[in-house]
Amino acid sequence: MKQTVRSTLAVLLLGWAILGGGCETPPPRYGTETQMFLPGGKQQVWAIAPAVNISGQKSVDPILQADVVYQQMQQVHGLTVLPVNRVVEVYAGLKIEKLESPGQAALVCDLLGCDALVVPTVTVYDPYDPPKMGASLQVFAKPAGFVRPEAIDVRELARMAAPRQEQSLPPPDAQFLQAVGMFDSANGSVRDAVMDYARGRHDPLGPMGPKEYFQSMERYCGFVYNALTNDLLKQLEARQPAPKAPKEPAD
Repeated sequence: MKQTVRSTLAVLLLGWAILGGGCETPPPRYGTETQMFLPGGKQQVWAIAPAVNISGQKSVDPILQADVVYQQMQQVHGLTVLPVNRVVEVYAGLKIEKLESPGQAALVCDLLGCDALVVPTVTVYDPYDPPKMGASLQVFAKPAGFVRPEAIDVRELARMAAPRQEQSLPPPDAQFLQAVGMFDSANGSVRDAVMDYARGRHDPLGPMGPKEYFQSMERYCGFVYNALTNDLLKQLEARQPAPKAPKEPAD
């Protein structure tokens, strides 16, 4: 009888040891994301507009693309981001579907109480492995001293602020930033960048590991917009005034 009890206890202890012996399961390993900071040290509010789709692919959802941009820009320290539904409401009130001029962008910013409006554009969209995406992020900042007109005529704003025929972008003095990129994961350097981005994410990866970012187009879009956001921040950093040299003491 005692021998039977000992055998039973031995089996239970062995099973307990195999299952972990009561030790806590180690937590999943999370990556360390590269932190992004808004240059200048001043908190700003940006709003995300619905994406413009010129890729020719009907499967591109302008609202979903804007949501992915929103998720990426939320990670920028010093930046408060307004979601796309707020911009859609203002567009509806102005009876417009998309921006046609920096003047309209300034008006939308004023109505939202934000400093700048971000307009994503999708130029190429191929979700099949290896995925390919071309996109841009345009940032229209509200000019200092902008005064909202009493009688808002959006069409008149578009006509007044429309660029001349020889201009493809707003004039140099406009508050405008643009990041453009083509990200073809058939290219080795792009694949390496995707893998680095995937390993640094804070969310647990599935059984496919980092390769999931080549299978899920939404995740791949996140990589693309993260890269473009970093590009915008570098441009903003380059625009910061150089620090003043300390004054030499008088003799």
